[in-house]
Amino acid sequence: MLDMAGVDFAAVRSSISMRQVLDWLEFEPSQRHGNQWRGPCPLHRSRSPQSRSFSVNLDLHRYQCFRCKSFGNQLDLWAAAHNLSVYAAAVDLCQRGNLPVPWITGW
Repeated sequence: MLDMAGVDFAAVRSSISMRQVLDWLEFEPSQRHGNQWRGPCPLHRSRSPQSRSFSVNLDLHRYQCFRCKSFGNQLDLWAAAHNLSVYAAAVDLCQRGNLPVPWITGW
């Protein structure tokens, strides 16, 4: 069970990139235009490898799926992919990346 101390979500987002999360989810884009990638959605598991329903901007650390309507940042993506709260996703990503969890003191 997780201790419910506060997590500095901004620190997690600055430490773990969208690209890392996509790599961990084994996302393979079907189309790349610089840092704007499109491909099959890792959340609703698009059947076609040529699907372009999932769009991600690596510079902005934002994603959107036009089919399942999921959107957000890298924490939201990891949470949705693993059915976790954003809090649990932040802790899980830090552990996966071998990073200390940036706890907020004074909680």
